[in-house]
Amino acid sequence: MAGTRVDGRVERGNHTRRLVLRRTMDIASVEGLEGLSLGRIANELGLSKSGVFALFGSKEELQLATVRAAGAVFAKTVVGPVQDQPPGVGRLLSLCSHWLRYSRERVFPGGCFFYGAAAEFASRSGAVHDAVAAAHRDWAAYVERTVEEARAAGELRPDTGPGRLAFELIALLEHANLLSLLHGAQDAYDLAASAVVARLRAAAAEPDSVPDALPC
Repeated sequence: MAGTRVDGRVERGNHTRRLVLRRTMDIASVEGLEGLSLGRIANELGLSKSGVFALFGSKEELQLATVRAAGAVFAKTVVGPVQDQPPGVGRLLSLCSHWLRYSRERVFPGGCFFYGAAAEFASRSGAVHDAVAAAHRDWAAYVERTVEEARAAGELRPDTGPGRLAFELIALLEHANLLSLLHGAQDAYDLAASAVVARLRAAAAEPDSVPDALPC
């Protein structure tokens, strides 16, 4: 019986933690991570402040947990769907397509969570800055590695620079995210998609093999 009670408390704690983090991700994507506080979250969700404090301990830990949770959502939404695809241009196209859909469909109401967090913490220091910077580095490294694998598979020209091509692709994606948020320019996603296709066709070992549009 004692074990059942403990398990029940753990499950309730996990449920509350998931509930809190779903809300903090939404808030932070619109208002920034500085918009988070233990008291605010407790009030909005009808929880006790002491209960939220017991789960996270401090505003900084709440922010860090939110960054980690957002990373898991990003990985599931953008990276996960391409994991089983073979290395090559097709995988790059699919990766870019999933990123644009992630922003366009507002998986987070404020667009790309990490674009906003990077702008908010770029000039700061501390644990939250470091967590956001690490997430940014990991994403850039993943795109670069995907480019390298496509080149190794013979689908990109041998002189393709993985770092530069990854930089260009990410810049196109993030600019579409910015324009959609700042100006409501939903056509920015179509412009970015066509620019991604054009850039990969220019880098492809066989340009005619690159489709005319990103996969849906």
